[in-house]
Amino acid sequence: MCDEPVDPDMSVNDPRGPSVDSRTTDRKAKVAERLAHRGCNTRKGAVKVVIAWPDRLHVADPAPLITVADRLERKGGREMVARCPTEQDAREAADWLVDRFSRLVPTLPVTADVQAGGGQYVVILTTGRR
Repeated sequence: MCDEPVDPDMSVNDPRGPSVDSRTTDRKAKVAERLAHRGCNTRKGAVKVVIAWPDRLHVADPAPLITVADRLERKGGREMVARCPTEQDAREAADWLVDRFSRLVPTLPVTADVQAGGGQYVVILTTGRR
């Protein structure tokens, strides 16, 4: 959730120790589990999980990545996730997204595409499933 590595050998009583996270608070959702810091996972129940886009990326209308991950995992296909002012900004955002999704949803390989239109560049994530 915080994008920091989890040490599985650390004490589970430590806030930085491991706990199991299913990326959702919906018990009926069929989402793969993964390790998260105990402190991050505990806090998730009190606040809505949000993965922040890095400040170094210049994006307009960034999509909520947890929602995008859930939707792509359920349905597959394509989803527009950001608009950028330049092609270089869009390519940097696309590279960051592919790397971030490889950790957020390791079982869901995604690719990112940049498309020009209307004086801006759109970043689209695509899965192999449709």
